[in-house]
Amino acid sequence: MIAVLQRAASAAVCVEGKTVGEIGKGLLILLGVAEEDTKQDAELLAKKILACRIFSDENDKMNLSVRDVRGEVLVVSNFTLLANYAHGNRPDYMRAAKPMLANELYEYFVEQIRLDGTSVATGEFGADMRVKLTGDGPVTIVMDSNELKKKKEKGI
Repeated sequence: MIAVLQRAASAAVCVEGKTVGEIGKGLLILLGVAEEDTKQDAELLAKKILACRIFSDENDKMNLSVRDVRGEVLVVSNFTLLANYAHGNRPDYMRAAKPMLANELYEYFVEQIRLDGTSVATGEFGADMRVKLTGDGPVTIVMDSNELKKKKEKGI
């Protein structure tokens, strides 16, 4: 599972001209689900994202998490994060999970964020969406649950 976190002053997602999700200060998360992903991947990523200290403290140091600043989260499904671009000029998306599994794990990820008490807005799974972001920074971080699992297996 791949998540692209963008620190936001505000963000919104629209489907067919209608806003379906929007936030103020917080994180815009683009989430890609791979065919081998499980609920463990969603749990690991959600836990790491909620604790990731990328918001500024009173000394202007990135030392606070989205939960510390009582920020909001907008999660948008994005299968193109699983693009294989190594051969030719047209990426393939064979690593991306099939829609049924991808939606199940996307919803489970969102649920994990909500269980923390963090306010979550979402896009519309499978829809053609327009995402608006007023970035804060910019601060953009890419997280891969496979990297988190490797760390966990090594006991780090």
